[in-house]
Amino acid sequence: MKRFLLLVFVLVACFAVIILGNQKNSTLTETMMTISNHSISDVGSDVTHKAIESYAKDYEVKPIDAKIDRVWKAIPGYNGLTVDVEKSYQKMLDSNDFNTDHLVFKEVPPKIHLDDLPPSPIYKGNPEKPMAALLINVAWGEEYIPSMLNTLKQAEVKATFFFDGSWVKRNPDILTRISMEGHEIGNHAYSHPNLANRSRQETVTELSKTNEVIEATLGVKPQWFAPPSGSFNQTTIDVAHDLKMKTILWTVDTVDWKKPDTTEMVTRVLSKVENGSMILMHPTQPTSDGLETIIEGTKKKGMKLGTVSELMSEERVEHID
Repeated sequence: MKRFLLLVFVLVACFAVIILGNQKNSTLTETMMTISNHSISDVGSDVTHKAIESYAKDYEVKPIDAKIDRVWKAIPGYNGLTVDVEKSYQKMLDSNDFNTDHLVFKEVPPKIHLDDLPPSPIYKGNPEKPMAALLINVAWGEEYIPSMLNTLKQAEVKATFFFDGSWVKRNPDILTRISMEGHEIGNHAYSHPNLANRSRQETVTELSKTNEVIEATLGVKPQWFAPPSGSFNQTTIDVAHDLKMKTILWTVDTVDWKKPDTTEMVTRVLSKVENGSMILMHPTQPTSDGLETIIEGTKKKGMKLGTVSELMSEERVEHID
């Protein structure tokens, strides 16, 4: 008999828990429906806060830590996203209207940043960031730079130019124009050497001389370094790091120095461009002729175009509709 009564008691308790749980969920649902159809002054601040907190869970995006990838090496982190409950509440309070369009978001930084990683080459940005960057390496071809600058200006796109130091010495006026038009300035060594075959001291000289001539011309110290011809070794990376620069390679190569057919080059490039891509090019006729189409095609794929600094930043970017 005692066992029977105990069993009955347990069953009654279970039913009570289920009923209370259903009532709780039902109450929450009713609350959400009620607040969606009434002003904040009608339902009160506590209910509004709880409703915003409930929505916040659905909108939360976790941040992504910077990491060393087995293939792509150093990859920057990317901010997450969460609802700022207090600012959202204040915005709704000001309008006296509970509306998810009034939700205010704030970015949440990752725990591991690019600067926390050991010195490594960087081939691409974070693949979750709908953005790409144009890398323009300059050691020759100044006759095509004006037309490329005009295209960039019309498209309202900023690029990162990497300069050979000896070229800067010969063309300070062009460098100044590029900088004044808002483009980012990077280091491309001094004499276009094969750095994989150079000693540490030779590498220091190549990079330092270029920084010096750029600083003397613009008053700007580069923070990004692009090895000529993509030739480097760990010593190259370490020297750049010691000079407060990170080493930049590329994700997609125009191979424009081979003077390809412009249409074929553009088609090939656009077929490979994706979130985080860094597109390598030079001031050549194929690139000058095809730059506008590359920019338009990249944007049509939903990506913004910007500098290396913008691509490496953890700040979030909206997908282009």
